[in-house]
Amino acid sequence: MNDKMEHDPAVEEAWRSYLTTGKTPDSYPLPWFESAAMRAVVRRLPTDPRCQVCYYPFSGLGGRIARSLLHIQPSKMNPHLCNVCERFAEDNPGGAELEVSLLFADIRGSTPLAATMSAREYSRLIDRFYQVTTNIVYEHGGMVEKLVGDEVVAFFVPAFTDDHNHARAAVNAAKAILAATGHGKSDPPWAPLGIGVHTGEAYVGAVGEPGKNIDITVLGDNVNVASRLGSQAQTGQIVISDSTRAMAGLDTGGMVFRSLRLKGKTEPVDAWIYDAPG
Repeated sequence: MNDKMEHDPAVEEAWRSYLTTGKTPDSYPLPWFESAAMRAVVRRLPTDPRCQVCYYPFSGLGGRIARSLLHIQPSKMNPHLCNVCERFAEDNPGGAELEVSLLFADIRGSTPLAATMSAREYSRLIDRFYQVTTNIVYEHGGMVEKLVGDEVVAFFVPAFTDDHNHARAAVNAAKAILAATGHGKSDPPWAPLGIGVHTGEAYVGAVGEPGKNIDITVLGDNVNVASRLGSQAQTGQIVISDSTRAMAGLDTGGMVFRSLRLKGKTEPVDAWIYDAPG
């Protein structure tokens, strides 16, 4: 990472503003077609679907114009948004620390599960799990940070979630993922999942070599906490940290409180266990 850009206060403030409001500061230079003034114009371009932030269309005549002239297309991290944030990351390596909510969803018992089917069948299962989970994350305003093995890692920031309540969005996404993978039904789930959700300060920004390989990622101890909460979840469970519970304003009726000892943490982490209904 470019040290100058990493510690540039203007870049940090631009990242913070974008992640919390969906806009960069008025003083920060942007190409004319990414300015707030253009949003009223591009709203009228056909056709939906379009970016939820800047309103550039992805299909129809408007989509062809945006794609061919401005190179605007759906983001790899959330196709409900455009690639402006990824382009911003390439041009402005750096990031900001802010409160986010993290979601770790992974298949329980994936090794013995893989032993019961062919490699092709298992790859189809994982691909289905990826598609179902990521689409739900996108629908709730989240970003997919990575897909690795039998796990999906996502994060939610204020700018792109309803009422800017990223904790509530993450919990609702987790519940929807359990339902979509067959939990809470009389038959066994087609993908046995455990999910961890945690809210806390983390660094969100671009890492890599400018001009070659830039990724938007989330870093910090709270990422580790979310991962370890996820590892505590049994099939059909969401382990929700108390910080997430508080911000989301969750009704804990029917949930079980646990004070968990997590690897690498000297103090226990308070959490609530949600079981898929059924």
